Amino acid sequence: MSRAPLYVTRPLLPPLEEFRPWLESIWQSGQVTNGGPYHDELERTLAAHLGVEHLSLFANGTLALMTALKALGLGGEVVTTPYSFVATTHALGWCGLTPVFADIDPVTLNLRPDAVEAAITPATRAILPVHVYGVPCDTAALRQIAARHRLALVYDAAHAFGVADAGGSLLRHGDLSVLSFHATKVFHTFEGGAVVCHDAAMKRELDLLKNFGFVDETTVVRTGINAKMDELRAAFGLLQLRHVDAAIEARRQIDAHYRAHLAGLSGLRCPQQPAAARSNHGYFPVFIDGGRALRDAVAAHLREHDVMARRYFHPLISDFPMYAALPSAAPARLPVARQAADSVLCLPIHPQMSADDCTRVAALLAEALGRQRRDARI
Repeated sequence: MSRAPLYVTRPLLPPLEEFRPWLESIWQSGQVTNGGPYHDELERTLAAHLGVEHLSLFANGTLALMTALKALGLGGEVVTTPYSFVATTHALGWCGLTPVFADIDPVTLNLRPDAVEAAITPATRAILPVHVYGVPCDTAALRQIAARHRLALVYDAAHAFGVADAGGSLLRHGDLSVLSFHATKVFHTFEGGAVVCHDAAMKRELDLLKNFGFVDETTVVRTGINAKMDELRAAFGLLQLRHVDAAIEARRQIDAHYRAHLAGLSGLRCPQQPAAARSNHGYFPVFIDGGRALRDAVAAHLREHDVMARRYFHPLISDFPMYAALPSAAPARLPVARQAADSVLCLPIHPQMSADDCTRVAALLAEALGRQRRDARI
């Protein structure tokens, strides 16, 4: 019996009839962008939901990150991770900043504080860590390093919607934290993003920069860009908020199913439970022992059976041609990141999955690893 492909994620789409009244309201008002009522309501509602004071919405997470960097007036080098989606580093390049890669922690897969400190030079102006898979960075150590060297600290929190540590929202850390609301994320607005900041003055600066630098109809005071979120996506975000907690709970149950079925499977390591007071279970990476060739063979076996696992994150950002010549991109400097990239496989996880889906994926993994072990003995 053929089955529908099981993708690594699927966008959360509430019932269409729930969205129709919002669309009708937009059609009646005629205002579809430029800071309409749904845009402003989503900013307020999201800030309250996430437990932060100031939040500025953006058209996507990459523009949000670029604008955050611009708002801090940075120039020079920024220490960052090679183990992330490429947009993290591309945002630096678009802002005229030079990435300096540092290695990652083998457990959290986040930037390792001692590696960050070793990468700092007189040209360093900021640190750009990523809460990879929504697992909290060592925020206390990074804060101390940033303070000691007088560096800006900007978190790429694209994976960290709703994640909290013992002190509250993970988004409260750093000078700025940047969210992505892309369709693959736990909370999405089809495309979208946000910057979380700590004071009204920075919120005003972000709002200026995302709207060409206009302060009124005829006055421009910043070299801004068009990075605004429109009313359709803001309205969809308000609808999504009604469903996101249930979606995260469904993800938690899938995570638990995987851990139960994969426990003790030889040749595969499950991720450590995130050290967070609240996780969003946005990803479920596993690590295949035996090197890249074995991982790729396991991935191919899953795909042959319509399980579309992905190698997040392979290759490393530092391997892409526009970054590979940087001294910090040398493979010998990034051994932990390279090992992770060569062994990682992100399994499907989304609210529409069933316990049977998890069982099916686990059985295919066991079958693929068993086949590889048999082939190795021949």
